[in-house]
Amino acid sequence: MSRSIQFYNRYSESLEKETVYGESYLRWTYENPFGRLALNLLVKRSLFNAWYGWRMDRPASRSKVEPFIEQYGIDMGECRRSGDSFETFNDFFYRELTDKARPIAAGYGVVSLPADGRHMAIPDLSQVDRVYVKGQGFELGRFLGSSELADRFSGGSVVISRLCPVDYHRFHSPVTGTLVEQRKIDGSLFSVSPIALCRNVGYLWENKRVLTTIQTEAYGLVAFVAIGATCVGRIHMTRATGTRVERGEELGYFAFGGSCVATVFEKDRVALASDLIEYSSQETEVYAKMGDRLGTELGG
Repeated sequence: MSRSIQFYNRYSESLEKETVYGESYLRWTYENPFGRLALNLLVKRSLFNAWYGWRMDRPASRSKVEPFIEQYGIDMGECRRSGDSFETFNDFFYRELTDKARPIAAGYGVVSLPADGRHMAIPDLSQVDRVYVKGQGFELGRFLGSSELADRFSGGSVVISRLCPVDYHRFHSPVTGTLVEQRKIDGSLFSVSPIALCRNVGYLWENKRVLTTIQTEAYGLVAFVAIGATCVGRIHMTRATGTRVERGEELGYFAFGGSCVATVFEKDRVALASDLIEYSSQETEVYAKMGDRLGTELGG
């Protein structure tokens, strides 16, 4: 029997079982040999994902909105619009929230989480021999698409924030600074669910992604990576290079599907939140919302 996915909920302070959207399909695709054949022939290909994205942009897809809200208990009181106002499912999927829905953590030197989701921390990238899979390290050079950046962030830390389809799908800057680079890195579109990552964590650096680097005063250079996944071929960045962003300001959003973002810090720059360190060491993700505390400036 397949093991259920558990995470630690920062707000209830308890372990909870994740309700996985499309779980039976994901387990067949990544755990069944015939499913894995279909995965390599079709699912990871851009054509399949473009077709699915097209479906979610069609007016007929609006019929999926209300059942989705009801089934997954989406709090529409947080949204700027009512559930019956969305013209397509994607229109609902990357919905905007009210200003009060995601307060940004206050305090000197605070770094905030960039997205709603389940978060996994790697405090020291030079000491990784396991993230989701025993014996598989984190290939930083391939992930960032640059050996030069990999050298700069060697020994640093990373927080991987995994968004499920039920989550708010806009992502925000974890720090205040200036966007100095934004670069697309082409790739496949595997799932980033633990069901998939527990077979091959390399999907994180094999998938299509957008790398953004942010120059800051307090934390040096910060790398922010938006990662596409199955049915999430479109990553929309809403801030361009050369612009200054405040902590908590929007950087972009995903179209339909579950996906993830990763925030990478240089060595000895950030002290990660204690629950991220504790539960990540047990290979358990921490659920928390955008704007909540990721960590603080080291010594801050």
